[in-house]
Amino acid sequence: MSVTLPSDLSGWLEAEASRLDTTDADAGVLPRLAQAGLFRIGVPAALGGSNGDVRGAVEAIAAVSRLSLAAGFVFWGHRTFIEYLLQSPNAALRDRLLPDLLAGRRAGATGLSNAMKFLSGLEPLQVRSRRAEHGLRIDGKLPWVTNLQPAGFDVAAAIDGDGHQPAFVASLASEDEGLARSPDLDLMAMRATSTAAIDIDDVRIGTDRILHPNASVWLPKVRPAFLGLQCAMAIGLAERALLEVRARLAGGRDILAAPADALANDLERATAELLAGLPGDLFVERPAELFRIRIRLAEIANDAVQLELSATGGKAYLCAPGAGFQRRLREVAFIPIITPSLVQLKTALNTHERRPVAAGSTA
Repeated sequence: MSVTLPSDLSGWLEAEASRLDTTDADAGVLPRLAQAGLFRIGVPAALGGSNGDVRGAVEAIAAVSRLSLAAGFVFWGHRTFIEYLLQSPNAALRDRLLPDLLAGRRAGATGLSNAMKFLSGLEPLQVRSRRAEHGLRIDGKLPWVTNLQPAGFDVAAAIDGDGHQPAFVASLASEDEGLARSPDLDLMAMRATSTAAIDIDDVRIGTDRILHPNASVWLPKVRPAFLGLQCAMAIGLAERALLEVRARLAGGRDILAAPADALANDLERATAELLAGLPGDLFVERPAELFRIRIRLAEIANDAVQLELSATGGKAYLCAPGAGFQRRLREVAFIPIITPSLVQLKTALNTHERRPVAAGSTA
């Protein structure tokens, strides 16, 4: 992939990857990514960006994830929230929030994991609304959200409508009275990602915070970016593992060259399919194709890390020599469970394949 990180950022990520994986102290990931201009990739210049489209952001997240999946995960959450603003009809909300997000002064978080499962019929929405005299009153819980930086964040949530009103998507803020962030979740890895739960108790917002008034209409349109940016983490991790394999092919391990080349070719094909499908409406109209790419990229990442183990041999099991591999092994264990998990995607695919297709349908 074509994005090259500034040398000071890549050096910092390489040096800090272990700490980002194992400690939950404030790591400064967000301002460092912002200083490198990474959040501006794929954002129109008129809105403060560097032009391009979401494919550039996919490439940038992959480049970061090669060095640290924790940093890539923070990048994904933040950039996905930016994408929601870009695709929202609420221009006033976008213009108010975007400058601080692009500059890394404030965190953006995608609390739509539950919503994406709701969209596939896998679970009900966990946040509800009631009409109030001057807006809306919101209650519920978001059990797992990344990039909830303690200094301040905005988070997207899909919210069940009141009465016969449709579900909608709104932006909640860390300063909202009644919104409480839990301590960081006790993750086994990728701990410096500010991942926590959110309790929402009678939070009051105005209609000016609504990203879109109809979740069922809007979510299928933003899902390709949500999943496409997510795929970048698997791409970057697989690329790094394969680089490590190639560096170890001497000394009787050249037998691994052929499987490494085969995996690299699979990775290149899947990545090309992803990037080709993101512009336009292909993945909106045919989400199953995107689900299959996401599943395949997760499999490739896992296979690449396992091949790295074979190439490294017993050193991989020693703490100091094997530290990088051991971190990637923990990282790749996370790829299948990112919402929507591989189990959920396969369930959705199974449902899709069993559904009768009407004549003329593009399903």
